[in-house]
Amino acid sequence: MIPHLDNLIEALRDELKQYGEMLALLDQQQEFVLSHAVDEVLSTVSAVNQQSGAVQAARRHREQCQQALAAAFQQPRPAAFAEIIPLLPEDYRPLVQALVDENNELLLRIQRRVRQNHLLLSRCLDLMQRFMNSLFPGLRPTLYTGTGSLLSANLPPTARYEAVG
Repeated sequence: MIPHLDNLIEALRDELKQYGEMLALLDQQQEFVLSHAVDEVLSTVSAVNQQSGAVQAARRHREQCQQALAAAFQQPRPAAFAEIIPLLPEDYRPLVQALVDENNELLLRIQRRVRQNHLLLSRCLDLMQRFMNSLFPGLRPTLYTGTGSLLSANLPPTARYEAVG
């Protein structure tokens, strides 16, 4: 049982590390958005996507370790931490509970940061669309159907520039 417990603790630590790295990337992305560093924002999108893969791998590994420990305690699968922690040796309970709590807290912070960044990026896109509409008043925005395909818009050709005089 102790090897399963050690594996779970290590998996929880790794998951915590991956969440921390994701939060750092999202913080960096927000700084770049606020400072109008477009190229850097684009590079963070790629980094966030890569880190997302690392987070998912760490989570899957932790879940496997969690279920292996639950099986060692003969608990039905899937077993939640609330069911597993009371079965642990008393010396290990505070450590495992603290790691679980820290992971949950970081995950909530990541969710908040993702929403904030999404809002900021949406606002930037909205401002850019307004700017384009002021330059090209006849140009309609690209519209999509509910299935994600491009909505066909038969627009009459319009002159982009008409000289005064």
